[in-house]
Amino acid sequence: MVSVLQNVAIDCADAYRLALFWSEVTGCPPAPDARPGDRETQVLLAEGPVLYFNQVPEPKTVKNRVHLCLRPDTSRDQEVERLLGLGATLVADHREPDGTGWAVLADPEGNELCVLRGDSDRAATHPGLS
Repeated sequence: MVSVLQNVAIDCADAYRLALFWSEVTGCPPAPDARPGDRETQVLLAEGPVLYFNQVPEPKTVKNRVHLCLRPDTSRDQEVERLLGLGATLVADHREPDGTGWAVLADPEGNELCVLRGDSDRAATHPGLS
């Protein structure tokens, strides 16, 4: 017997607003019935589990023990700039001069996420790797 991953639950203060941010990040739509003021909503990913946003009364106070890692279809640096433009903030920069590494960002409610190298970045540092 095994369990199937149904969703990734993200506690937040404003479920609808955070779902809209993650909808822009992933290019996937929020649930069709999502409305401002909803205490729960989802972003329906094309592949993998659903991102489930749940309104909670307490604010985030410490570093996430679990976070999402994103592999962009563009370069890592282009994706970092795009996400900053959507309202993310840079938390830690682990990008190396040789092109390796990653960037740690936070969504508008402070939940950490990593932006990994895209395929073009990986090909530039490791020819033959896709």
